[in-house]
Amino acid sequence: MNRRTLCLMIAAAFLGGAGTAPADDDVKAGEAVFKRSCAVCHSAEAGKNKVGPSLAGVVGRKAGAIDGFKYSDAMKNAGVTWSNDTLDKYLADPKTFMPGNRMVYPGLKKEADRKAVIHYLDTVK
Repeated sequence: MNRRTLCLMIAAAFLGGAGTAPADDDVKAGEAVFKRSCAVCHSAEAGKNKVGPSLAGVVGRKAGAIDGFKYSDAMKNAGVTWSNDTLDKYLADPKTFMPGNRMVYPGLKKEADRKAVIHYLDTVK
């Protein structure tokens, strides 16, 4: 669980649930961006790889770690564990963040889109 999720849960407990709607809206917005920009190549379903690996459970996972998926050497050897921060940097410009990776998508240029997708991916296990 990330710090933002924990803060929202605490706020909801003190405010009688008033703090939960924005998180739900963030997840829905992130899911919409994911479907529009990521789902062509990635699945949010555990164990279902496409051209790119499944992104279920990506937050907290080491880059290049899904058994049976053929990653680029750059991804396998990156030494990156996906966090909200590393995902934000990667999604902003995948080729700059990790030269030699095979993702052809140029990235999500809008910060709001990146934050929404990352929030959504935080909920996909």
